[in-house]
Amino acid sequence: MGRSNDLAVPPGADAEQLARYLARAHDAFVSTGLADPALRTLVHDSWQRSLAGGVDPEYSLASIVLDDDRLEEIRSAHPLAIAMPVIRQLLVESAAEAGHLVAVSDAVGQLLWVEGSHDLRARAEGMHFLPGADWSEGSAGTNAPGTALALDRPVQIFGPEHLSRNVTPWSCSAAPIHDPDTGAVLGVLDLTGTAEVATVQSLSLVRATVAAVEAELRIQRLSPPGPTSTVSGAGWSMPSLEVLGARGATFRHGSTMSRLGLRHSELLLLLTEREEGWRAGELAVALSDDEQADVTIRAEISRLRSVLGPVDLASRPYRLANAVATDVAAVRRDLAEGHLRRAVADYRGPVLPESSAPAVVEIRDALHLRVRSSLLASDDADAILTFADTAHGRDDFEIWEHALDILPVSSPRYTQVETHVARLDDALG
Repeated sequence: MGRSNDLAVPPGADAEQLARYLARAHDAFVSTGLADPALRTLVHDSWQRSLAGGVDPEYSLASIVLDDDRLEEIRSAHPLAIAMPVIRQLLVESAAEAGHLVAVSDAVGQLLWVEGSHDLRARAEGMHFLPGADWSEGSAGTNAPGTALALDRPVQIFGPEHLSRNVTPWSCSAAPIHDPDTGAVLGVLDLTGTAEVATVQSLSLVRATVAAVEAELRIQRLSPPGPTSTVSGAGWSMPSLEVLGARGATFRHGSTMSRLGLRHSELLLLLTEREEGWRAGELAVALSDDEQADVTIRAEISRLRSVLGPVDLASRPYRLANAVATDVAAVRRDLAEGHLRRAVADYRGPVLPESSAPAVVEIRDALHLRVRSSLLASDDADAILTFADTAHGRDDFEIWEHALDILPVSSPRYTQVETHVARLDDALG
């Protein structure tokens, strides 16, 4: 095949002449199945995948898979919801002025938000480019959001490079959005409109917005997760402890943040887990299989008090007199309330993975098992793949096999998941 770069309209190219050539190449491919050698490789490969997924170039429309209630449920729990203000400020406002649309999908290609030009939105609905529609390649054919998901890289599709005939008047630039902590694909950001959105400048704008979104997700996770109340008219945030996927805990109170060593991380986690408190001997057993003197525990508790700020650590038994929010409790609450996607987003890794303290290991194993069990009982491909893409899910054969079982063959991730399952199967013998 010909051009292999990601730019649909190279700098200096005549867009009108290129569109005429692509229209002829599209007609020839639909009629004969043969691709012009000058066609971009990624376009030809995507056309083949789309046909294999059952797309009819002349008649297929993207499937509308989410009703309003389900769409709202997924939106509210999706990790990209908190980044929508950034997307609106950096991209939607200028896109609306230019007569373009901005779309955000989840990790399996379902459009969650479509915003921008009011007139263009009305036109786009005619080809099912609207919230709740599936724009994976297997549903909508070659398009920037679906192809960006299939390749996990930024993609531009110019006019007749779309496989479905009803989409060929449009152009689009899209890039995947990744979780800044785990690297999991969260979704795709897409700019859709006229030929102008297939320029190098448009793709650069989309990529820059994605970088800002990923930075915003990272910043949001540095904010305390606890609820807010008012004391004497002043804002007050509940102290919080974060232990998921971390070598040592992060403890916050007010504007103060402390990074704790492993032993203090273990101690504070155990104190948050047991309201009735611990006796020194109980803590000694919970922290180590080796016998530890009570005096050693008392010394560690004394040093821990120095970083607790307004949190009172009472004695006999040792217990926290104030409520402390934890990311462990947040994941448990998400699961109990049925918010699986939110739980997966909050679960940034096992509890204090470097700890060998028996009680911490028990908490870690129980939470990980609960998350996995919920995923294995679910048919939410987006949540399952978000977990599978992480360091703590990448080698989980059962999770990947379950993803393969529920994904349609037309999914942009199907081939990649199938290959990964085969690789894990070989590795496990």
